Amino acid sequence: MSDLFQLLRDAAPMLLQGTAWTLVFALASMLGGLSVATVVASLRLLGPRWLARLLDLYVSAFRGTPLLVQVFVIYYGLPSVGLQFEPLPAGVLALSLNAGAYLAESLRGAIAGVAEGQWAAAASLGMSRVQTLRHIVAPQALRLAVPSLGNTLISLIKDTSLVSVIAVTELMLATKELISTTFQPLPLYLAAAAIYWLLSVLLERAQQRLERSLALPK
Repeated sequence: MSDLFQLLRDAAPMLLQGTAWTLVFALASMLGGLSVATVVASLRLLGPRWLARLLDLYVSAFRGTPLLVQVFVIYYGLPSVGLQFEPLPAGVLALSLNAGAYLAESLRGAIAGVAEGQWAAAASLGMSRVQTLRHIVAPQALRLAVPSLGNTLISLIKDTSLVSVIAVTELMLATKELISTTFQPLPLYLAAAAIYWLLSVLLERAQQRLERSLALPK
């Protein structure tokens, strides 16, 4: 047992560094995905039909293919057409585009959940559809979308493990490097799993508090 504690104590600095990069990576991808989703959801609602259909194709493609394949296409495939990314930007781009597709659907559903009367009332006041979306509908839709946004961030925390395949030093790659030198896979993988679980629990608590703060008074 003392050997196990010593192993975890020695591994802690590298695991914590990997955890910090995992959080940075997930938050950057969440911001990128939310930016993509906001643009996509808005254009699908307000843009021309041909553009909406093109964006529908993007959402379908990124929701219907594995994230790992998307990482490979961006990092290994795009250089063949002259687009080359370093591992970190490639990973953030892949996760952002993937999260953006899911978040776009979440935002679309949240916008659809706002009563149609809100649009009519705003139009009667002379507001354009863009103004109505920005000032009337979007704030209400955001409240409805909070659970989906929180779930996506929790998923991103776990999905960052996939980008270890392109040598991005996050928690999973740090764990693999420790295993390669200590030859102790079970305790180190369990330690990594515990860290992912802890991060997910903390984010769930933060999501619940945010939902309560945004809830309409009864």
